[in-house]
Amino acid sequence: MLTGKQRSYLRSLAHNLDPLFQLGKHGISENFIKQIDEALENRELVKINILNNSMMETEDVSKELTEALDAEFVQNIGNKVVIYRESEENKEINLPK
Repeated sequence: MLTGKQRSYLRSLAHNLDPLFQLGKHGISENFIKQIDEALENRELVKINILNNSMMETEDVSKELTEALDAEFVQNIGNKVVIYRESEENKEINLPK
């Protein structure tokens, strides 16, 4: 569970990130989750853009992805979701205490 200070730090890191993935009308598939899982292992912090033609709400997407990937929710901004998971092999982000 992230503290407020850690979440704030991750938001500052995510500000300059471009979305790596786009979620469209096909919704969340097994392949989509697998790709995000690999990206989280390599980068730890991932931003996802939810397209207007998606049938899912931003909050639902963030909840489903964090549960499926055992990740932490960082923030929703408009139609973008930011999630974090500490990497087991490629740890780059040092969270404040």
